[in-house]
Amino acid sequence: MKISRFIKTIFMTDFVGGLFTATKELFKSKKTINYPFEKGKISPRFRGEHALRRYPNGEERCIACKLCEAVCPAQAITIESSQRSDGSRKTTRYDIDMMKCIYCGLCEESCPVDAIVQGPNFEFSTETREELYYTKEKLLDNGDRWENILAANIKSDNPYR
Repeated sequence: MKISRFIKTIFMTDFVGGLFTATKELFKSKKTINYPFEKGKISPRFRGEHALRRYPNGEERCIACKLCEAVCPAQAITIESSQRSDGSRKTTRYDIDMMKCIYCGLCEESCPVDAIVQGPNFEFSTETREELYYTKEKLLDNGDRWENILAANIKSDNPYR
């Protein structure tokens, strides 16, 4: 008899505690957002759609060192280069197969000039597989479109590099 009363007392204590918590949460602000119309804050370290960046004068940052191609565990990056008239290298082909990419961020970490970065865009679904094969032009367009955000993200992440 005493055990039964003890169990009922514990149950009632838990029930009242749960009821108190539910009532308290009822009056707090909502934690959900109306997604397509409201977007949440994205971390500066978020690894989304890839982009190739340019210098402020418009020149491409990529120096064709091929470190990103070598470090990519999925072998999703293909780079071909040629030599400029001044002896430096330039990329003639920079392709990323997004179907292979595992979004690990190693390409971004290995780049000595911050040419390849992963931007804040996570809404890049497609209807065909061919659209997920990113060429140099598509990557440069992404970089031009997101440059302000990319530069701010790199600056805020600088103390951790």
